[in-house]
Amino acid sequence: MFDTIKEEIQVVFERDPAARSTLETIFTCPGFQAILFHRFNHWLWNKKFYLLARITAHIARFFTGVEIHPGARIGRRFFIDHGMGIVIGETSEIGDDCSIYHGVTLGGTTWQKVKRHPTLGKNVVIGAGAKILGPITVGDGARIGCNAVVVKDVPVGATVVGVPGHVVVKKDDTEKAAQREAMAKKIGFDAYAERKDMPDPIQNALDSMLDHMHSTDKEMEDLKKELEIISKKLSGS
Repeated sequence: MFDTIKEEIQVVFERDPAARSTLETIFTCPGFQAILFHRFNHWLWNKKFYLLARITAHIARFFTGVEIHPGARIGRRFFIDHGMGIVIGETSEIGDDCSIYHGVTLGGTTWQKVKRHPTLGKNVVIGAGAKILGPITVGDGARIGCNAVVVKDVPVGATVVGVPGHVVVKKDDTEKAAQREAMAKKIGFDAYAERKDMPDPIQNALDSMLDHMHSTDKEMEDLKKELEIISKKLSGS
């Protein structure tokens, strides 16, 4: 138990630059407090002390502003920043090393007593105000943008924004992203600084331009090599 508490405190220091001391974290960090409450409440739930678990979860909600059903399964090193307004439903499953911000809802879309809440993989980050609804799966390393509404499965490593949520970056774009970054540096343009603030259509247009420039640059290099070969043959003859 003490090892778990130490690990949760360390997570706060790693992911919250405002954290200054252990005592400050224990007494003033509602996310940390909510997680500790839930660890105990989930233990009660597994022991079939359902009413007591719900009562203590209600108390935790009153003190922290975070509502976590005691039936939810949460992995290690879970980080909640600010916390106010977070709702995590009964059949939610959260993998290790996930982070969520205030106003996030992991909600259900049916009244049936079945798996009705999301499953988050490992190392998932969910921005403030996002809504993840239904028994969907969010893949490892995925990022959900602020205020996004996600109702479909999210691929591993993807970034999702908008209402309804749509994927704007996929993991398998890594090679092409590296090419774009190299081309951007070559022409003195910082594509990734622009990506942070630009709307999707503008960024998509810029990506297309960088892809075309990369293709043209490669064709020019190939043509240059062929001309050099021809020149050597002519000079040798």
